[in-house]
Amino acid sequence: MKILMLTPYLPYPLLSGGQIRTYNLLKKLANTHEVTLFALIKEESERQYIPELEKYCHKVQVFKRSKKPFTASNIFHTAFSSYPFLVIRNHVPETRKAIQKELAKGSYDLIHAETFYMMPHIPQTTTPIILVEQTIEYLGYESFADRLKIPFLKSLLKIDINKIKKWEEFYWRSCNTLITMSEEDKQFIAAKIGDSTKIEVVSNGVDVEWFDEKKRNLPDAPTVLSVGTFNWLPNVEAVNFLVQEVWPKIKEKLLGAKLWIVGNAPTKQIFEYQQKDTSITITGGIPDIRDAFTQAHVLVAPVFSGKGTRYKVLEAMAAGTPIVATSLAVEGLGVTHGEHVLIGNTAEKLAELTVRVLNDQKLQEKLSSNGKKFTRAKYDWKTIAHKLDSIYKAI
Repeated sequence: MKILMLTPYLPYPLLSGGQIRTYNLLKKLANTHEVTLFALIKEESERQYIPELEKYCHKVQVFKRSKKPFTASNIFHTAFSSYPFLVIRNHVPETRKAIQKELAKGSYDLIHAETFYMMPHIPQTTTPIILVEQTIEYLGYESFADRLKIPFLKSLLKIDINKIKKWEEFYWRSCNTLITMSEEDKQFIAAKIGDSTKIEVVSNGVDVEWFDEKKRNLPDAPTVLSVGTFNWLPNVEAVNFLVQEVWPKIKEKLLGAKLWIVGNAPTKQIFEYQQKDTSITITGGIPDIRDAFTQAHVLVAPVFSGKGTRYKVLEAMAAGTPIVATSLAVEGLGVTHGEHVLIGNTAEKLAELTVRVLNDQKLQEKLSSNGKKFTRAKYDWKTIAHKLDSIYKAI
């Protein structure tokens, strides 16, 4: 089949969950389909990664968006548009023209759009459209807005969130098939649009064999790991909660413990944590994420907002790293408390469970072994790609 795939990022290098997902699916789909990739980039230097993607794509074309989100142009256009900032920030007029031209000259079987904010680039067409929602965007922003203390900024953000919700739900209805990451996301969206028949679940996956290549190499000091890309608000909220609410309770019970925070694009506030507390280390993008998972005793994921499955949880399990997490952090994965992960939803409980793992080597080994078996059985990319392939063929 001929597929035109649209992404708001270049799917390489593997710095975010979206990039990991798209890259691995492209690798698997290349065996049976001809994929043309249209992707947005923020910097010209990203063009160096195009050859890596051309191994799996018939053609790759990129379009430059603004490097920084809060430009005067983006803010101005958002103020006078029915579209939210998220759409304006990712809108490149040349992309729409290029898609129109591509569809006119090529007989494509379908269009695959990653994220609803790529949808405005698609001109009117009879070609079937698959929309993939890696998360439900407006829910993450709602949670952030609820925590804002400045009334003026909170009001402005609420206006923009209403725009996100309006257009996100509009594109859920207008696409031919909608793909979510979990059954929970599917049911949430189905209740909003009154239709579950057009929604399919194609969960995120993990390269089990790749993670299994590196063996665990634990440091002497009990080490707690936090992983997440920091340009996604729920990840910022999770780290702030971990440092401010959970970590002090862990340190009280376990002297000498270390907290290692890893993730692309840390904020200034996050960097300041290590200046105030010598037990905390902040690392930005890490060349090989396996080095983080294999050198930590436990991953703690105190996620309280956003939807979609979490790559860091799947990757940690594939690497054999025990996990302590909130219910939302593992929602939709099908894991069992006490078997694959430990689940707590308060700072006190998360701290208690983390200390328990750090003090109990047999529990560490049990969670490590069960996590590896679980991801291999349910979340290998081969299985995920096969499900997506069956949806393509059905359409």
